Amino acid sequence: MNGVSLVDSSGLGFTDAGSGPAVVFLHPTPLDRDYWRPLTKELAGIRAVVPDLRGHGVSELGNGLPVGGFSMVPDAPVLTMERLATDVLALLDQLSLRKAVFAGCSIGGYVLLELWRRAPERMTGLVFICSKPQPDATANHARRAETIQRARTEGVTALFDSMAQNLLGESSRRERPEIVAEVRSRMTLTPEAVVAVQAGLATRADSVPTVATIGVPILAIAGGEDSAITPAEMETFRSAPGGCDFQLLPNAGHLAAYEQPRKVASLMAPWLRQFEL
Repeated sequence: MNGVSLVDSSGLGFTDAGSGPAVVFLHPTPLDRDYWRPLTKELAGIRAVVPDLRGHGVSELGNGLPVGGFSMVPDAPVLTMERLATDVLALLDQLSLRKAVFAGCSIGGYVLLELWRRAPERMTGLVFICSKPQPDATANHARRAETIQRARTEGVTALFDSMAQNLLGESSRRERPEIVAEVRSRMTLTPEAVVAVQAGLATRADSVPTVATIGVPILAIAGGEDSAITPAEMETFRSAPGGCDFQLLPNAGHLAAYEQPRKVASLMAPWLRQFEL
């Protein structure tokens, strides 16, 4: 594992392995970069740059997060998509990586959309796996406020126990029951990080207008058993002017790349060939 110091001295953990076209992988919350390990093992011929997002894995949450952005929990610090995008750009600079393909799941995809608004010249292609451009609905705000309350009063053990079940597809839980414990073991956020992440998700921008500006190729992979993001929501990526290859995995949940790494790799590998030098 390598590391980079960010502008506020928070440490960002990451791995950088392989050779070929660079692909930056941004994981879902509350997991860490290990989420991508089964997939990157199946993808030959790429340079995989895989960070732990701020507050996840070995990456520190840091100090000085803004407070007051989430009106339902006005005292919550907010880990914004903008801050996470700034972290990723710092990592690219540290690695002298001028351009890359980017892949993101859930919050990782939300960060990709912010990166596109900030630095589209550094993105040659985008892969969205179980992520969407729509903002949180009002009902989601209430659920995030409840999650924040639980993290503050009960801690994260019971919360993560339920998330390990709910984020996986029914088929995965039935056919590979051991996957629940695997996923649960990678949920290591502190209660403080959970609060900041949930507030950041609640206040993220509406990125539907952003999709209409994406001029590079998109690969969008939806899970048919995803309880958090519907395939219909992901269909919005089809409107991107750079083109979108939309794929549905009927028996995958929200953690599709971990649940079905070989299948996701079989979709990504031919799509990535267009970026080979």
